[in-house]
Amino acid sequence: MVSTKSLVAATANGTRTSSLSSSDSVLNLSLGDPMMFEPFWKKMSNKYNVTIGGGDLMSYFSDSNNVCWFLEPELGTAIKRLHGVVGNAVTDDRYIVVGTGSSQLFQALLYAFTTPSGPEPVSVVSSAPYYSAYAEVVGFLRSELYKWEGDACKFNKKGAYIEVVNSPNNPDGTLREAVVMNRTGNGNGKLIYDFAYYWPQFTAITGAADYDNMLFTISKCTGHAGSRIGWALVKDKDIAKKMTEYITISSIGVSKESQFRATKIIEVVCNGIQNVGSDKSENLFEYARNILSKRWQKLRETIQNGEYLILSEYPQEHCLFSGKPTETLSAYAWLESKDDTKDCNEFLRGLKIIGKGGKICGTHHKFARINLMCREKEFNQFIERLSATRGKGIISGH
Repeated sequence: MVSTKSLVAATANGTRTSSLSSSDSVLNLSLGDPMMFEPFWKKMSNKYNVTIGGGDLMSYFSDSNNVCWFLEPELGTAIKRLHGVVGNAVTDDRYIVVGTGSSQLFQALLYAFTTPSGPEPVSVVSSAPYYSAYAEVVGFLRSELYKWEGDACKFNKKGAYIEVVNSPNNPDGTLREAVVMNRTGNGNGKLIYDFAYYWPQFTAITGAADYDNMLFTISKCTGHAGSRIGWALVKDKDIAKKMTEYITISSIGVSKESQFRATKIIEVVCNGIQNVGSDKSENLFEYARNILSKRWQKLRETIQNGEYLILSEYPQEHCLFSGKPTETLSAYAWLESKDDTKDCNEFLRGLKIIGKGGKICGTHHKFARINLMCREKEFNQFIERLSATRGKGIISGH
């Protein structure tokens, strides 16, 4: 799910992370554009090319007998295979709802949970630091169905609420659970589990997630953000129907061309993992994890040699996918100013680096998020600019 305000701002300013040419360029690492995957897929082009004829995929309908009537059956099968291979989510007894990215599915779930409407808008919360797009999406239409109430750890109202649980969390990479029920005893909540980053390149797969409403996106799984494909695994048929109703009204389904491409991409990923006509070098998750491991090591070394920033470390857990102790390698660096009075994002701007400030994520301005899924050239420039601030820093653990 991409922050709409950040995306619009980057477009308006003509700032693209792919157009850097010198040390004088502004380095925009505020968006979660997953371009680190690009070299892998360029190498694999001959295995995932798709051809769509002029007379193909013309109908609105994919499967009129399915609750989500615009879901291409082949994509549904591919999604189940992917989760089975990775082991990160239960798909049995679940309805698959496809959406134009997880952003649309998030909105569809909000609609499903709040219709018919009650006397007051339903509160929507998430533990801070939270993904900034949640607040943007909830507040954008000024709906009478729901309203943004901020940090779940500070929410004390009675009555209905919706809690969004993002794990691993964007922006700080921590593993999350729902908090409102345990903290307040309020049992009137609905839960949305956003598992955009619950893939082996980012974190240990500790079990198959088994919740009523789970969101996934191909953007962070394979890097194909431009295809705009996400899916929800939904236990309740009525919720799946309402989500389908929302998507029908808002976009009359989801692009079949994108679904067709996503199906082929997922097939290539699964074949690479299972060594179906491929070798070990074609395992996407190992490829991406190797990149992130090197980047995190380099970033830690750079922060340790600086005097301005703090970088968190993450615990190791046993990963059922790899069979090894595995450390979280977050898609983002959640940087913290050593001096609590300093604005971390402003410090970065002084180095001509654009991050996402902590305040927009519901926390202190001493924090800032940096995208580590960028192209290699951009990451190297990021490290070079941080290295220019010499001195001694510290590493903090959770």
